[in-house]
Formats: sequence, C-alpha cells, structure tokens
Amino acid sequence: MSDECTIHPTHIGGQALLEGIMMRGKYNWAVAVREPSGEIYTEEHDLVSARDRHGWLRWPIIRGIWGFYETMALAIKAFTISAEHSGESEDEQLDSKEISVAMIGGLALAIGLFIVLPAVVTNLLVGSSVERPFLWNAVDGVMRLVAFFLYIWAVSRMREIHRVFSYHGAEHKTIHAYERRLPLETDIIQKYTTLHVRCGTSFLLMVMIVAIVVFSLVPGKAILASWGVSGGGWALLFNIGIRLLLLPLIAGLAYEITVKWAGSRPDNPLVKVLLWPGLQMQRMTTAEPDDSMIEVAVAAMNLVVAREEAEAARRGEAVCAPAPLPEFD
Repeated sequence: MSDECTIHPTHIGGQALLEGIMMRGKYNWAVAVREPSGEIYTEEHDLVSARDRHGWLRWPIIRGIWGFYETMALAIKAFTISAEHSGESEDEQLDSKEISVAMIGGLALAIGLFIVLPAVVTNLLVGSSVERPFLWNAVDGVMRLVAFFLYIWAVSRMREIHRVFSYHGAEHKTIHAYERRLPLETDIIQKYTTLHVRCGTSFLLMVMIVAIVVFSLVPGKAILASWGVSGGGWALLFNIGIRLLLLPLIAGLAYEITVKWAGSRPDNPLVKVLLWPGLQMQRMTTAEPDDSMIEVAVAAMNLVVAREEAEAARRGEAVCAPAPLPEFD
C-alpha cells in the first residue's frame, strides 16, 4: 500500500469498549456504542484536567503519572456508559459500582501476575537477589514479559474480548485516517493498519522494558544490608515492595518514551526500531474490524474533531482541509 498523505501526529487517542469506542481530545471526550437495536448511541463530556490548574502536573514524568491516573478514571466512566447501552436487557448491564469493582480486581490481578508471581518464580530459579542482583533482575524481567505475553494470548482466545480487540483496531484505523487529514469514511479508513505507535499495548510493553532497567539500578543489596537483612524471604518482600513503589515512576518514564517522544516522531528510524516489539504485540490486541465497528469509531471521533475545530475557530486558527485521497495498491 502506497500512502502519499503527510502524517500530522495528533493528541487525539481512544479506547475500545464493550461494543463501542471512546475518543479523547484536548477539550472533550466522547463515547459511541452500538446498541442492540443497531443504533449508535453517542455521549460527550467536557474534559477537565487538574493539569489546567496546576502547572507542575505538566512536568516530564509527572505528567505521565498523572495522565495514567486520569486515563484509568476516564476508563471507568467510559466502560460504565458502554455497559449501560450494549446489553440486551438490564440483567446484562453493569452499573458503575460493578465496573469499578471489576477494574480494581483487574488491577489486583495484574499486580499478582506481573509483579508478585515473576518475583516468586525468579526466587525459586535464581535464589536470593542479594547474592546475584543483576541476574535476579534480568530473570525477573524475562518472567514478567513471559507472563504478559501469555496473558494477552489467553484473553485473545475469548470471543467477547476478540470483539473488543476488533473495536481496538477500528479506533487505530480511524486515527490513522484523521492523522492524514482524510475524510472519515468507512472505505477509506478500512485501508489502514490496525497498528499504531501510540497504543496502550506498546505503552505497557515499554513499561515492562523500562522496569528491567530501573530495577537493575536499585541498590537492593546495599539497602538490605543497611537494614541488617541478609536475604531470604525479606529480600523477596523487598523486591516486590520496591516494584510497587517505583511503578508510578516507571509509568512516567514509559509515557515520555512512547507518547511524547515516539508518538510525535512516527517516521523516525530509531522510533521504528524501539517500538517494533510493541507494534508486533498489537497483532494480538487488535483485530480487523467490520464496517459497523468503523462507523462507531467515526461517530466518536466526529464529536471530538468537531469540538477541536470549534475551539480552533474561536481562537481564529486555521482549520486543516482534508488532504487529497491517497493511491492504494
């Protein structure tokens, strides 16, 4: 496929939901859900961020930590809306409390699978981290990556999750078309890939990689010695605790790499090499959408784009016209 359109990196991002998609811009966020009747339900809200009131929340790394928190909070709201409109009956619909409990449970499961379990397995294979700290951290990182790959592979086999992954693909395709300033029409959007550099999957994989580096730099042996601890179970608890404690820092660093740096340089050769593993991982977390899913993505995107254009017009800024249609092989 040859693409002659210039890419204009955008801050607009999205998230796949139950039979729907959420798109988030600078000024608002919108949800579009395919209801059982076949109609598309849409809902939009102003985007209010504490970063608008506190400048320090825009500082590098801190903005990533705060952004992760805001993303999780927004995800709960978006999933609640999709759950209310995607079910056939009230018995199939989830309320906000059930969504919150499910997401908290998912967070606890993630901590168990990707932090506690790899540390325990590494301890069994390598022994105490006090004796061989660099080997211990390397094996722990590999175990974490293996657990992540196996988890993604397992959930991708579930039919309901596969549909969410298809909506994930529709979100990426729609953003690709918008970044090329093309008309948001189904036949045009469908010609683009389901992979995108600013994807949560790539972000999570980058978190795993950054974690290996950061944890290897922690002087665990010296810290434990200063506490009078020689190893054993206390060393294992220390490693689990330090991983939980440093998780926000690691998320902030990964945000700077994948979103702020790589997201604005999609054609940079180094970016392509660095994010290649994450893009390949997306082959498991995205699937080809059907046209009805693209329509849902466009419905959500249109609400965000309309707000972006209205704000630009209010400030007297020029609004980009659609680009000439590209030639596809």
